[in-house]
Amino acid sequence: MNKILITLCFIALSLTASSQVVYSLDNIINLAKGQSPQAKQAETRKENRFWQYRFFRSNYNPQLALSGNLPAYSNQFIPVIQEDGSTQFRPVEQTNSSLALGLFQPIAPTGGSISVNTRASQFQDLVIDDTRWRSTIVDLTINQPIFAFNELKWDKKTEPIRYEESKRSFVEEMEFVSRTAVERFFDYLDAQVNYQIAEFNLSNNDTIYNIEKGRYNIGTTSEDKLLQVELQLLRSKQDLANAELDLQTSRLALRTFIGLNEDESFNLALPEDIPVFPVDEDLALQYAKDNRSDFIAFERRRIEADAQVAEAKGQRFQMNLNASFGLNSAGQSFDQSYQDGQTQQFANLTLNIPIVNWGRNEARMKTALANKQLTDYVIAQEEQNFEQEIITQVRQLDVLRQQIEISKKSDEVAQKRYEVAQNRYLIGKIDITNLNIALTEKDNARRSYINALRSYWLAYYDLRRLTLYDFSNNELLYTVDD
Repeated sequence: MNKILITLCFIALSLTASSQVVYSLDNIINLAKGQSPQAKQAETRKENRFWQYRFFRSNYNPQLALSGNLPAYSNQFIPVIQEDGSTQFRPVEQTNSSLALGLFQPIAPTGGSISVNTRASQFQDLVIDDTRWRSTIVDLTINQPIFAFNELKWDKKTEPIRYEESKRSFVEEMEFVSRTAVERFFDYLDAQVNYQIAEFNLSNNDTIYNIEKGRYNIGTTSEDKLLQVELQLLRSKQDLANAELDLQTSRLALRTFIGLNEDESFNLALPEDIPVFPVDEDLALQYAKDNRSDFIAFERRRIEADAQVAEAKGQRFQMNLNASFGLNSAGQSFDQSYQDGQTQQFANLTLNIPIVNWGRNEARMKTALANKQLTDYVIAQEEQNFEQEIITQVRQLDVLRQQIEISKKSDEVAQKRYEVAQNRYLIGKIDITNLNIALTEKDNARRSYINALRSYWLAYYDLRRLTLYDFSNNELLYTVDD
């Protein structure tokens, strides 16, 4: 009777499962990468970093700009100094406007700039009805800081590295999405297995209770044993209710993460197909150094520390050269202002050299040098941690693979032991206590096997994320052209 009931239970469970979609671990990971909010956030960050890099590149390109102001109107009394030195206030009603077109080109190696410009401005006195034009037909202007910090030069060293970091970080983020999907997958799988265990145990304990009740009625068992079985049955009902709640909660969490329709019902397939591949520690470490964003970030941070030292040096004193050469003219009309151009020249060298600043320059330099030294020490420590993390992950993967083999065998042995104990109980060879011990060991062995699978797949995707290399398929997860 017991075997028939258990068989019917499994048939019903199979019929229910057959009407549902069954997702593998790969299915869940692909769904997470394609439509999860976490993946969409990573995509958005990638696009944002791309446009930031485009903005940086534009700093080195020539800029053509049109500037000016609409006619400015003024009607007021203004002071006018007379020939005898006295001041008279005269009414003035006038308009003035200007327009300029300039081509600006930064000079990255020196930090200066060069520009070619043309300008025109108009002045109109409405009181005496007089109009004047002034034009800069063309001029060439150079602005060059001397001994100053060249931001363009240092940005050209760091920003391409930062952009490369962002592309690699995107691949790492997507691998982290995969890892999160593995966690959500096994959360639901744990709940699914616990529900199946609870459902089986309830059916089984109900059958045992009926058997024990029959034995009690004919006087072959004691009331104490019957009560013990009844208590076990009540606990099974409570376990099933808790398992069902956990199942619903974890299903909702998984569905929300991967963006599934709320009406879609699904089950998960046990990911027992474990890829077997050798992982050499030195090779894994080399892949991590070649591919990870963290490793090239070390170089960027060193350059940024050098830039801070250079900036501190450039702030000790300031010198700036401005020079321009061109043609300008003036007239009563716009056409006249662009005729008979006269030479226009301008040159100016400004400087600001502190004489007494109470050690500010020295303090600034010492701070920058100390920060650079600290950065070197921190990066050296992080490089060691970086290498240790890779080596630990490689060794852990081998151990976890062995644990899966052991836990799988334990699961099979515990299942077989329970079947033997159950048959012996039915013929009266063992009591209910020993049967419950076998049941508990069976359930624990099953859960241990699921946990071993979880640990392995998490470690597998951690290794992918840490190296950006798929050792199972022998392919890079990121290339420079990505």
